Amino acid sequence: MDKNREPVKWEELSWEQIAKIRDDGIDMVILPVGATEQHGLHLPTGVDTLSAVAIAEGVSAITGIPVLPSMAYGCSLGHSKKWPGTLPLRPETLSKIISELTEWIYSAGFTRLLILNGHVTNFAPLRCGLENVRADIPEMKISLRSIWELTQEVKDFYEQDAGDNWHANNAETSLMLHLRPDLVEMDKAQDEPNRSENCFFSYTVDKESICGGVGAPSEGNEGQGKFILESCIENLSKMLVNALSEKAPLDKS
Repeated sequence: MDKNREPVKWEELSWEQIAKIRDDGIDMVILPVGATEQHGLHLPTGVDTLSAVAIAEGVSAITGIPVLPSMAYGCSLGHSKKWPGTLPLRPETLSKIISELTEWIYSAGFTRLLILNGHVTNFAPLRCGLENVRADIPEMKISLRSIWELTQEVKDFYEQDAGDNWHANNAETSLMLHLRPDLVEMDKAQDEPNRSENCFFSYTVDKESICGGVGAPSEGNEGQGKFILESCIENLSKMLVNALSEKAPLDKS
């Protein structure tokens, strides 16, 4: 794997260049899906998109797999209208977008798609989109991965200060301090506990957080963000090198 190449960005290529990539044997693309939503007082609304894109482009630079233009809108309805900045899609809309995009990806001759998710509550609608694709385009190989689950170490780090209800926490703050420190206002970071940890029902963020975050962003630092990014890129690159030639279990001979 070559770590010195530039990422392959779909929107920067001509149709002829895209066809050559396909004809040269790379039939996979990566679709980063993020969100535009409030991230507390100290982080920008584009955290989830910036994170997914950074990992996708890092992987592309190693593997040569093209990265599609990112989706900056996700299923963020749970952030409510209390704080300005959130621009959500309905889950059925997000799921439909995946189905429609995949039809065109497949028609261009790319038969493998990784949806790289950067926002927690995108997962269910993205999974529904995956199910529709499997039914409608049986020849398409499609996978869904969330960035915080790419390694066990990264998953543990995301959850260490807020369980699985984290938001604008140490991990997200650290990653942004590594990627875009110019967008982080650490003097405004507010630590908040996971108040819904023992709740039976699911609540919107405005009913569990004062400033819009859950976790300990004050503990964030650039070094931890570098660890997250490099771990995710390295592990996902290894997975995709194998995925480029993977066959369905019953197709193997």
